[in-house]
Amino acid sequence: MTRVALVGIGSTQFRPETPQKNFKELMYEAASRAYIDAGIDPRKELDCIITASEDLWEGVAIFDEYVPDQLGGVLKSVFTVGGDGLHGIIHAYMLIKTGYFDLVAVEAHSKVSEIETLQKIYHFAMDPWYVRPVVDNPYVLAALEMMNMMRLLDITFDMLDMTIMKNHLNAVEWGSPYARIYDYDNLESSEYVAQPLREVDIAPHVDGATVAVLASEEKAKELTDDPIWIEGVGWATQGGRVERTLHNLPTALNTAGNMAYVMAGIENPMAELDFAEVDDRFSFRELVSLAMLRLDGGDLMEMVVNGVYTLDGDFPVNTGGGFLGNGYPLEAGGMMKLLHAVKQLRGEAGFNQLDDPEKALVAIRREVPSNSYAVLVLGR
Repeated sequence: MTRVALVGIGSTQFRPETPQKNFKELMYEAASRAYIDAGIDPRKELDCIITASEDLWEGVAIFDEYVPDQLGGVLKSVFTVGGDGLHGIIHAYMLIKTGYFDLVAVEAHSKVSEIETLQKIYHFAMDPWYVRPVVDNPYVLAALEMMNMMRLLDITFDMLDMTIMKNHLNAVEWGSPYARIYDYDNLESSEYVAQPLREVDIAPHVDGATVAVLASEEKAKELTDDPIWIEGVGWATQGGRVERTLHNLPTALNTAGNMAYVMAGIENPMAELDFAEVDDRFSFRELVSLAMLRLDGGDLMEMVVNGVYTLDGDFPVNTGGGFLGNGYPLEAGGMMKLLHAVKQLRGEAGFNQLDDPEKALVAIRREVPSNSYAVLVLGR
């Protein structure tokens, strides 16, 4: 079957608020940049458009009805994936693999600044019988998860603080409006949201949109001499019973990662990959992701303390600053990670640029209380 490549990507800036633009204008801006990057005319060349969205975030039902105009999808196949943008990428990958599609665009966005009842939406997403009646604040679930992950993986607050400082420093170079120069003193002064989860452990929400264009091997070679190949994909969902899953490691992420590794022919991820962009919606999630994706070198604490995951380390992680440094754009989270990875592989990461990277891992988990994971292996 044909190989699949990423031939174009475009994004808006991610900001705390974007009152000057509505969600359609954000999508149009990202799409225009992606189509220019790919060198295509969407009206003539696109076979399909996918948007990754959740109706609860949008405040409307059947959200794909609001998509075609601004993405060049009038009279084309358009559908919505109720998941993160990386799940949309995997759907596009599979469509192209069928041989019936040559060019597919994937969009994901966030207009979270206009959601007046965000915490109520999180609350509504919880189990209505056993969880919702006793958990008012969704961050309580994250705090319980944090407590158990720290116990199971021997994660310390020093490791979390190093992760936070690293990601914010990377985001400063990336130009994020949320990036801060932290030290141990101001980290220690951060207030608890729900023990042991502190304010500084939580990535703030942001607005923004990203669009990626995927192509079959034949089409990719027509469009560019330097495509980014999708060498492996993996996805898995863990059970939704939080009273069980919060006490166990996220084995679904390990399943998704191994699926992508097998497809890409990777046996030793730390030796064969050059860097990774992984979930850091909460500070502990980055370390959990590294452990479950076999990127901990056998001793997670030693890797963190020795700076292995910094830009200058042997295996950089979240080179663009991750969610902690840039903010979390809802279902566009995985697309933000993908954007950072593509910039690195293309040599376009500016001050954060690594030395000639060739293979990257991108991994994401959806927002609380979801346990859905998606993983990509990229190469050039």
